[in-house]
Amino acid sequence: MTSAPPLDLSNYLRDVPDFPKPGIVFKDITPLLADPVAFSTAVDRLTEAIRPYNPTHIAAVESRGFLFAGGMCERLQASFIPLRKAGKLPWKTFSESYDLEYGADHLEVHTDAAAPGDRVVLIDDLLATGGTAEASLHLVRRTGAEVVAACFVVELDFLGGRKRLHGIPVHSLISIAD
Repeated sequence: MTSAPPLDLSNYLRDVPDFPKPGIVFKDITPLLADPVAFSTAVDRLTEAIRPYNPTHIAAVESRGFLFAGGMCERLQASFIPLRKAGKLPWKTFSESYDLEYGADHLEVHTDAAAPGDRVVLIDDLLATGGTAEASLHLVRRTGAEVVAACFVVELDFLGGRKRLHGIPVHSLISIAD
């Protein structure tokens, strides 16, 4: 009996041209989320990629990062840190602004979300130019915690976003060269 080949998660992406504005080709992960086997495989692979870093916390970017973080936290017995859009967190926050490929935004984190000695991994669905990831890195560091790695479902290699993570190890399940 032979084993099945590993699941190719890139088969679960959909290109959406001109979204959210003309010239952008949006990488839609909705087909991956809709398939229980593909979604579970993605969570398992992300978890195994970061397990060697012994994270105490997973910091997830709103909103698609949240979808993967819950399962990862459960599997690793790690705490969840929500990184949210401005004005969405009910407690004292640190705030960080950043540029997107198509605009600007802000992220916030609770000031007590992590502390010195905590080992945090960042998670989001997509790494493009790196603005969101870099803002996330700065936010978590402001809590005093150490960011030990970052992981993404999809990385658009041609945009060079990992450079903005300043040497933090980056793990991506799907890399798109162009």
